Amino acid sequence: MSRQAKIKRALVLVSGGLDSATVLAFAKEQGYQCYALSFDYGQRHRYELRAAHKVACSIGVAEHRVMNIGLGDIGGSALTDTKIPVPVTPTEGIPVTYVPARNTVFLSLALAWAEVLDARDIFIGVNAVDYSGYPDCRPEYIAAFEAMATLATRSGVEGDPVSIRTPLINMSKKEIISWGAELGVDYSLTISCYAPDATGRACGVCDSCQLRSSGFRQACIPDPTQYQE
Repeated sequence: MSRQAKIKRALVLVSGGLDSATVLAFAKEQGYQCYALSFDYGQRHRYELRAAHKVACSIGVAEHRVMNIGLGDIGGSALTDTKIPVPVTPTEGIPVTYVPARNTVFLSLALAWAEVLDARDIFIGVNAVDYSGYPDCRPEYIAAFEAMATLATRSGVEGDPVSIRTPLINMSKKEIISWGAELGVDYSLTISCYAPDATGRACGVCDSCQLRSSGFRQACIPDPTQYQE
């Protein structure tokens, strides 16, 4: 059977945040049969996994899989080490919320599952505009990973490589939210906070909360986020 006659499959990284929800909605709108992949990597904000499940169910996927990986065993980030406080004021340089090699690990596992699924497109919601200074959210990084994937996989060697799709890479948070609203994303299901409470209410003061709140305000769309008192 030719590839054209096959079901068009895509693997979508879904974190539970608004960016990945928007990307999933876009991939679905483009006619892909979507497989959602989330990670339980030792993050302190574990509520995001519940949000990822809600998003995957709401938008509709063929399968939602959660992989367990031990980035918390390595630490080195405010998101994986409770001894490192989540900053509530802007910091210079790469922030302590950066998780060492996270997107490289995530994309590598996504690449493996994509090969098994015979999917040639991996979608990830990285953003180079409102990206908090993370090095693995830049276009240069994505291009380098895609080149590596072509060399490292059977599909790449056989001339049918996997593409890393980053539809949000050059968009502001305002633009992402506006586009997602057009795609019908229910942002009330998502969470972006680095330090939510046990019920999933956002702190409202971390860098991610501030970016999210500002994006809704600039887009003139009501923010459905439940914030802590």
